Amino acid sequence: MPVTALDPKSALIVIDLQKGLAAMVPPAVFEPVVERSHALAAAFRARGLPVVLVTADGTAPGRTEAARRLPPNLPAEFFEVIDALDPQASDIRIVKQTWGAFRSGELEAKLKALGVTQVVVTGVATSAGVESTARQAYEAGFNVTIATDAVADLSAEAHAHSLGYIFPRLGETGSTDDILALLA
Repeated sequence: MPVTALDPKSALIVIDLQKGLAAMVPPAVFEPVVERSHALAAAFRARGLPVVLVTADGTAPGRTEAARRLPPNLPAEFFEVIDALDPQASDIRIVKQTWGAFRSGELEAKLKALGVTQVVVTGVATSAGVESTARQAYEAGFNVTIATDAVADLSAEAHAHSLGYIFPRLGETGSTDDILALLA
């Protein structure tokens, strides 16, 4: 079902579109997410709505069965937001060490201080950072929208599961064009 509404106080949250991950994800997967996230960011900024740029700077310290994907001692530029998003000084920057952007409480506090009631989430990976952030936003009481063509995952199966099963339980889904039309 397409997204039906955007609250007047909505924010865009862009997950993990950073230089190091751009080198790890195939361009055919990564670039469309960047282009659509950029279009949404420009539209949100033009309307004076918050844009949140989230980057991952490591991982949570807990023990896991799966190998960690990020090697140690990465260069500082690995963690920088990609230039194609046209980052602005007015953007809210969040650096996370967990999958979800709300874990520290900093993002929730900033958005609530601005009166934000709805978040639109884009980025990579659909089944990790995007889904975790959407879950946390929902649990914090925000209306959640996922831009379905502005998220991607290296696992097609995980991507499809998040889009078809998880996201409709957390909020609404719609294309970048659907969301842009609601912003117009």
